[in-house]
Amino acid sequence: MLRIFSEYGRVFDVLPEMILILDEHGIIRDCNVTAAQSLSLNVSSHPSVKSILPEDCCGEFLRLLRAKKDITSVETKFISPDSSTIEISMDLKLLDSAEGTFTVVVARDITNQKQKDLDFLRFSNVIHYTINPIQITDANGMMVYVNPAFEKASGYKKAELIGKNPKILRSGKHDTEFWKEVWSQILSGRMWVGKLENQRKDGTQFHTELVISPIVDESGTVAGFLGAHRDITEQKMLEQQLVRSQRMESIGTLAAGIAHEVGNPLTAISSLVQVLQRTTSDTFAKEKLELINSQITRITRIIRELVDFSRPTTHTVKDVNLNQTMLDALSIVQYGSRGKEVTFSVRLADGLPTVRAVADQMIQVFINILMNAIDSFAGKTGVVTIESRFDAGFVEARVHDTGKGIPSEGVEKIFEPFYTTKAVGQGTGLGLWVSYGIVKSFGGDIQVESTPGVGSTMRVLFPHRGA
Repeated sequence: MLRIFSEYGRVFDVLPEMILILDEHGIIRDCNVTAAQSLSLNVSSHPSVKSILPEDCCGEFLRLLRAKKDITSVETKFISPDSSTIEISMDLKLLDSAEGTFTVVVARDITNQKQKDLDFLRFSNVIHYTINPIQITDANGMMVYVNPAFEKASGYKKAELIGKNPKILRSGKHDTEFWKEVWSQILSGRMWVGKLENQRKDGTQFHTELVISPIVDESGTVAGFLGAHRDITEQKMLEQQLVRSQRMESIGTLAAGIAHEVGNPLTAISSLVQVLQRTTSDTFAKEKLELINSQITRITRIIRELVDFSRPTTHTVKDVNLNQTMLDALSIVQYGSRGKEVTFSVRLADGLPTVRAVADQMIQVFINILMNAIDSFAGKTGVVTIESRFDAGFVEARVHDTGKGIPSEGVEKIFEPFYTTKAVGQGTGLGLWVSYGIVKSFGGDIQVESTPGVGSTMRVLFPHRGA
């Protein structure tokens, strides 16, 4: 048996690594205490190294042994006394002695590290490939990781986010006190759960449910934060559409009653005004009666729009080409006095499927949308882009303007009756409300996206019913 002594005794017996001394035939000639205990070795019986190697590892190990050279950081497996396998990282060193040349194997048990690596791989894959947007920050709140879903949801590339504070996504909807409470909670090591309205790179809003979990190290110190989002933007839109539809239904019923109750007295008032106009010669009286008559005309127009909305259409529903209806609407509005300073860009898709609707009513819808786009420039120059396309089962018509845009609170109210951002007397606030009702009656939808100072986009969508 080979014995290695020094004036300090068997020094390698105090080392934590497993140390084996093998001859050229792979016989274990000696080992330290760690190896003897970990592998249940008795070197006096001259065991072969094969006895501690799984069958699938023997060939490679013996090949390394026959190479007779120093080798570092090679991985293999050993068999433990309970027949389980131990993951090993080892170095092989040649040792020349009076008895011959031996190979010293310095082996480290990396089973736990391998398990940690596997757990980390599983974790990282789950985080990376989940459909939910995930971000990880350091203790100072700077982003150190975002997954592809976060890039898609935010509109930013990973390189644009790493090293940045998440406030790059803030929409301004949440005040300082809100964020102070969030930071107070997560810095204390507690999890925070809530809903956020963030802003994408292109300025559009997106809503998420967010869970922020502190990442705490072994000493209990907060080392970072994991933010797991669930994108609820579509859910928010559907909720708003449902509320809007219910409101429209209620208002439609109310509108019918108002139109009936107001219409008859208004007709009587109009008749009396006309009689007075014919019977008086007083200039002042005629001037005031004309003013009254103009206001009666305005009220009559509003009532007519209410009636048109509240009662079912009597027009024929047929296949309508949205491209043609948009062109017809454009030909009506582009030469008006308000459209002279506006540049119109038309990009209509060829072969667009037809939709089931009333052509005249759809022309009125696009007239209302185009007039709102023109009015957004307030008499200044600008560009209105008219587009159409067929995608994901929907026929879509889109009107985009580069006007003043609509504030977020206005976007939520834009389809409500009598809501308008125009000066008194310049609009009734019924155009988009009526348009929304027309489109919904034919199974479609109108969506609006707007950024103040940048512009607005109106999207009219109809599901494709057939091919």
